[in-house]
Amino acid sequence: MRKKNQVLQSIVVEDYAAEGKAIARLEGKVVFIEGAVPGDVVDVRLSKNKKEWAEGKAVHFHEFSKDRVEPFCSHFGVCGGCKWQMLPYEKQAAYKQHEVAQNLKRIGKIPLPEMEPILGCEQTRRYRNKLEFTFSNKRYLLPEEIEAADELPQENALGFHVPRLFDKIIDIQTCHLMEEPANAVKNTIRDFAKQEGYTFYDIRQHQGWLRTLIIRVATTGEVMVNVCFGYEDAKERKKLFDHLLQHVPAITTLLYTINPKKNDTIYDLEPKVYTGNGYITEKLESLSFKIGPKSFFQTNTSQGERLYQVTREFAELTGKETVYDLYCGTGSIGLFVSGQAKKIIGVEVIKEAIDDARENARLNNIHHSEFFAGDVIDVCDDAFFAHHGKPDVIITDPPRAGMHEKLVQKILDMEAPLVVYVSCNPATQARDLSRLGEKYEVTRIKPVDMFPQTHHIENVVQLKLKK
Repeated sequence: MRKKNQVLQSIVVEDYAAEGKAIARLEGKVVFIEGAVPGDVVDVRLSKNKKEWAEGKAVHFHEFSKDRVEPFCSHFGVCGGCKWQMLPYEKQAAYKQHEVAQNLKRIGKIPLPEMEPILGCEQTRRYRNKLEFTFSNKRYLLPEEIEAADELPQENALGFHVPRLFDKIIDIQTCHLMEEPANAVKNTIRDFAKQEGYTFYDIRQHQGWLRTLIIRVATTGEVMVNVCFGYEDAKERKKLFDHLLQHVPAITTLLYTINPKKNDTIYDLEPKVYTGNGYITEKLESLSFKIGPKSFFQTNTSQGERLYQVTREFAELTGKETVYDLYCGTGSIGLFVSGQAKKIIGVEVIKEAIDDARENARLNNIHHSEFFAGDVIDVCDDAFFAHHGKPDVIITDPPRAGMHEKLVQKILDMEAPLVVYVSCNPATQARDLSRLGEKYEVTRIKPVDMFPQTHHIENVVQLKLKK
């Protein structure tokens, strides 16, 4: 059983493993399966085949699991998002809780308290406040379309990238990830662009006018749209935007960004305002947050508020504490807990995020917070502590890669009595907790689901200095 690309017949799927892959066991080896649910009986085409494990995709179903439900999206199975639509939400939550527990036990290898129940999402569809769509002159063709065509058409598309195919875009008609007018914006632009013969971007040739579309919809009802163009064409841009605003009047601010680069990132570019004030306002409890086209913000506002409530509870604040918010981004966590703290110190390596954090502090009249741009390892030295005070509580919310080893050591050196570690990747969190175990004990654990219909999971851990 070592051949690659072979098809394993009638495999009984037993469980879920990390990153949303199901698992089965055959002849003493573990087989990781994409697109299956525990209880399915499937044929699996292997893409990797090692001595102790193999990996593949379910290509035929002999029996469906009793736990399966009908996917709600017509793009399911092709689009790379919402891969768990075929699972009822309570099953999704249970598997996510199980994954957190397994990661902390197997990777962390430290004493753990009993895990608290996962905080599930009340809204399991249309929960995102930001989406980015890509224009392409190469629409992804389904296998049945290719088989039926005498000659393969090259068509324009506006949607999401096909997993593992950088130059093919699925033409998305209805996306269930965001409230309207997201689909109205997307479909209005695409239809008018096709009608007018505008060029959609060719990522291989690096040419074309329409590149990307970024939409933000706030819980306040405000809507931001940023269209990224490959080059300037003021006359046609005005025609497109006037048409869009006429058909989707819910847009409160419309921007455009000229991007002549080979990559789609806009963080080194300057979006320009066509109409509106250039930003939207989002609310978390009583706090207001100004979100510009390049601002970082939790992509699930409602559940982000609940995540921050768990973080604040774990911080055990009494009003006397100096709180250090590491990887603070736009300062949202620090500002959220500030009402119960003496002082907030936020540190973030991205200067634009710190500018947003300071603006958000001013917007909410929070005067006992300070934000600093730079690497925590460099910023938080003895002179910094002497000036601002040592932390009583540290809140850290790193990216998926987790904390740098030097930062873990820095936290050990700081010896704050209490640390709250918010993670979007329990595997790297478990690794960091193992390192922090030198001086800290884990006292509380609570997973929080931010992204229903996906395998992604956040986890909040409270640590206290060993006595």
